[in-house]
Amino acid sequence: MSYDVQGTVADGFEGVREEFAAFVAEEAHDPGAQLAAYVDGRQVVDLWAGEDISGSSLTSLYSITKGAAHLVVALLVQEGVLDLDREVAAYWPEFAAEGKDRLTLRELLEHRSGVVGVDGGFTTQELADDRLIAARLAGQKPLWEPGAAYGYHAFVIGALTGEVVRRVTGRSVRELYEDRIRAPYGIDFHLGLPEELEPRWREVLPLEPTAEQLAALRERVAEPDSIPGIAMNANAPERTDIVAFGNTRAVRVLGPASSGGVGNARGVARMYAAAIGTVDGRPPLLTRETVAAFGGRRTPGTDLVTGQSGHFGLGFEYLTRRYPFLGENTIGHSGATGSLGFADPASGVAYAYTRRRFAFPSGEGASPENGRLAESVVRAARAA
Repeated sequence: MSYDVQGTVADGFEGVREEFAAFVAEEAHDPGAQLAAYVDGRQVVDLWAGEDISGSSLTSLYSITKGAAHLVVALLVQEGVLDLDREVAAYWPEFAAEGKDRLTLRELLEHRSGVVGVDGGFTTQELADDRLIAARLAGQKPLWEPGAAYGYHAFVIGALTGEVVRRVTGRSVRELYEDRIRAPYGIDFHLGLPEELEPRWREVLPLEPTAEQLAALRERVAEPDSIPGIAMNANAPERTDIVAFGNTRAVRVLGPASSGGVGNARGVARMYAAAIGTVDGRPPLLTRETVAAFGGRRTPGTDLVTGQSGHFGLGFEYLTRRYPFLGENTIGHSGATGSLGFADPASGVAYAYTRRRFAFPSGEGASPENGRLAESVVRAARAA
């Protein structure tokens, strides 16, 4: 079954629509996809395709949520409220347990803490509660010497940095994001989905791999007590079902800052547009200096969880490794279904792509079509 592409593009961005339509025609299953982009604070792409999907449909965005949480942290660093080179334990004394006393906030943002999960794992309800996650992680023994290596803190980084934010400001990341970023800029991307918006939410659909793809996927499933297994909560009594996690109402309501955000491509692109440029007369959230401090590659070497190299800047993923057409100081983050959002100060592009159905490979960052879609946007922006 084929799906028509809906929506609009600005003059000069017709090639983006063609690229999106070509992908939708090729996809074996309905991805329920949305694509949005801004250039220098002006929306230039607003497209979608799929059954029961519109430009305003909301879906669970998993780790794209980390981008929103780290924008809050970047704002507080920019304002001098947080110091990147101060020890986490100076803000949060309980975190000093088990040899974590010397870890700095900078190192925490680089996924270097060594506490990617807890003994015995978390239930899904616990993974929805950042305060509970932080309390359990404070006393957890790290899996490597803090600061000496790094590994993706998939379910917990937002709880860890969020607890630092709460100790300093008395407010949660969710509250600060709402008051300082989402509401003022009219962003349709939520950490904690209000009940009145629930009718616009569309459940996440599972991956439908071929037999060959399924066999390859099973080969990558981590042993429960390995570092990747603990990071992905495979050591819990019931291994976390990532599809069910995104479809759980408690996760949507509480909006855990690592993985619980709900939104659409319009909202994610607008958030990143506001991060680097003027939107509707409002000034950029971040200075160029702050973007440069949080972007770029900060973690050479191999990620102990994902196996990727040079994976992170400060909190944000180092996307230029995968997409060399992006500027070095691009900030952004992918999500488990294959979605992606970023801001590239070099081209002025803010990009967002969301999928309702998991792509293959699943749960390993942005899906392959992002390369061609994002490059078509950047190419059009530079031509314009």
